[in-house]
Amino acid sequence: MVVEVLMVIGVLALPVPALVLGSRRLLHRSGRNTNERSERMELALLVLGRLIGLVLLATLSGITLLSCIGGLIKGVDVPSLVYVFFVADLLVATLVVLTIGRLVRPPRRRRASPGRR
Repeated sequence: MVVEVLMVIGVLALPVPALVLGSRRLLHRSGRNTNERSERMELALLVLGRLIGLVLLATLSGITLLSCIGGLIKGVDVPSLVYVFFVADLLVATLVVLTIGRLVRPPRRRRASPGRR
């Protein structure tokens, strides 16, 4: 019973905020010009990858929360696959936070000087 409560707290602590943060920045552009076909294709693949990650995160979080809360209410043990889903959920949430969820932009590289004058 304690493990299920800790799993619910763990899902509400990291994956749910990662899902909210990732869904806000789903269509975030990198600041590049998308006039060329290759750059538009790159942006489309990037958005598709982000979308797949967020759907996976939402699915794993939903299954884990539903199983744990249902197990707590009914008083039964959760299946062992729920523990695997919980760990996978934490890993995908960490991936989303580290890739999509950056709040600050990385510092821009300074242009190289043309040489000594």
